[in-house]
Amino acid sequence: MFVYEKKLQYPVKIAAPNPKLAAVIISQYGGPDGELGASMRYLSQRYAMPYAEVKGLLTDIGTEES
Repeated sequence: MFVYEKKLQYPVKIAAPNPKLAAVIISQYGGPDGELGASMRYLSQRYAMPYAEVKGLLTDIGTEES
């Protein structure tokens, strides 16, 4: 048995936008093995999941990945 806590691993607080950092981060998301691809796989798998608890878990993992 496991305990599932719904919270972000690292809370986000943005003080000012930084376009150069945004470009670096976006470059890490792209491609089939990137974070965005993993996020989309989790979010698309949730629609075939028959159990509400696991569906919620896949949603949260996909949201955290993106």
